[in-house]
Amino acid sequence: MAAKHTPGGRIAELCKTYSVSRKTLAERSGVSEELIRRIEEEGYIPDLAPLVKISRALGVRLGTLLDDHEELGPVITRAGNAGAGARFITGLPGAGPGGKAAGDHQGLSFRALAADKNGRHMEPFIVDIEPDAEQNKSTHEGEEFIHVLSGSLALEYGSETSVLNEGDSVYYDSIVPHRVVSADGKPVRILAVIYTPV
Repeated sequence: MAAKHTPGGRIAELCKTYSVSRKTLAERSGVSEELIRRIEEEGYIPDLAPLVKISRALGVRLGTLLDDHEELGPVITRAGNAGAGARFITGLPGAGPGGKAAGDHQGLSFRALAADKNGRHMEPFIVDIEPDAEQNKSTHEGEEFIHVLSGSLALEYGSETSVLNEGDSVYYDSIVPHRVVSADGKPVRILAVIYTPV
């Protein structure tokens, strides 16, 4: 079982509190039982779409699965401290640098900018995308805003692909299948803000 202060640990804790079985959670969220098992038991962290769907099915904010504690007032994140207590990399925890196991793709590294903000509906992140990062297209409720801080980003949105360079931004509906990858085989850093309705 995952540690309490991980997405998998919080999901397991919420399911126990609400008496929701894994099967019921899978039916409500549309996320497979096997993926939920991996998140809870193996510490696997998928992209944000399944976590959004699970949080909605449990009636909690996405931040509830990511936070350690919350503040009522404004949350200031100083330069160099982004995500000090709320950083995660999609995929399984690995033994290599940055959580990368031998032969595995790194995935996307998320550093939360407002992890302690109470009752928030937006989730701002600094996201580092490695050249070999792989992910499937995702779809979930809400909207997303991306601003490219460095590098060249390919946004696959529905059947279209757009390339965004440093300083470019995009705002889109998350319900349309989408994913972001490096456009030129080099690392990319973005500011991503995800809004999920209450």
